[in-house]
Amino acid sequence: MSEFEGKSVLITGGGSGIGLATARLLLDAGARVAIAGRDAERLETAAKELDGGANVLAVAADVSSTADLDRLIAAVKDGFGTIDGVFANAGVGLNARTADVTEAEFDQVVDTNFKGAFFTVQKALPILADGGSIVFNASWLVHRGMGMGSVYAASKAAVLNLARTLAPDLAERGIRVNTVTPGHIKTEMFDAVTGNDQIREFFRGQVAIGRLGNPTDIADAVLFLLSPRSSYITGQELVVDGGMVGSVPS
Repeated sequence: MSEFEGKSVLITGGGSGIGLATARLLLDAGARVAIAGRDAERLETAAKELDGGANVLAVAADVSSTADLDRLIAAVKDGFGTIDGVFANAGVGLNARTADVTEAEFDQVVDTNFKGAFFTVQKALPILADGGSIVFNASWLVHRGMGMGSVYAASKAAVLNLARTLAPDLAERGIRVNTVTPGHIKTEMFDAVTGNDQIREFFRGQVAIGRLGNPTDIADAVLFLLSPRSSYITGQELVVDGGMVGSVPS
């Protein structure tokens, strides 16, 4: 498969989970991939796992810092020149009741999940080719309220709306902007938030299709939204959740 031959894509949060799975599929499809993440050691390990040689660029960067984003985009420009897609995937979770959320926790979540997503795109626009594609990563929590997830859910709802407003804003350049909304996906973040197998089994029981998702389930959807196959789709949300949001398991 060489659907992305000659194309370059930037992925934030690319050192693990959904971001890493997406990078792997893009490489298999012929793309060059720049992966960014806060943890330099994890990012180096991810780059070795991808084993893409000059087709992989790994840049340590915290998306909540605009200075880091400036360095990231400069590195991508030096390495690839221009890019054809952005997957704004970096995010942090927070599992806490509203009364217990600290200002520092609030700032970390909002600065990473919303501010980081916004400025990732803004900073990337000068090197993003006309006709390119942007994909944001949201969450099933934008559709179902959960008492322990108020700040996280609100930050992801902001991202979902951002995609809808950026779509007409960038349409004159032929740039499409969409969102992928995962359900329960087996990642390190999911394991950290759920805590134990009993809780994970509870979440699995909410999924109509009967299983937790894998990072590749989301990565496949992201590749579709980045590809020319979705050339008439913009400002939309693709929910990939095994039927959890819209269905009741029998």
